[in-house]
Amino acid sequence: MALMITEECINCDVCEPKCPNQAIYMGIDYYEINPDLCTECVGHFDTPQCQMFCPVDCIPINPEHIETKEQLLDKRHKIHSN
Repeated sequence: MALMITEECINCDVCEPKCPNQAIYMGIDYYEINPDLCTECVGHFDTPQCQMFCPVDCIPINPEHIETKEQLLDKRHKIHSN
């Protein structure tokens, strides 16, 4: 389950540096999350850091990228294997 940032984003720059996978980037109008890099912080933290620090609560689960905790952990290992 990758996360996504909705259009309610106020571009406050809080979420981007919190991501341990560098999955968050500035899109055309607001920040976006690369679902190939988002692990919901599984293996790093107990809760997704972007959600935890977002002041407007605009980071829900992306319904187009549903993954199990095991899949997210596998993705984390692949991202950080270098």
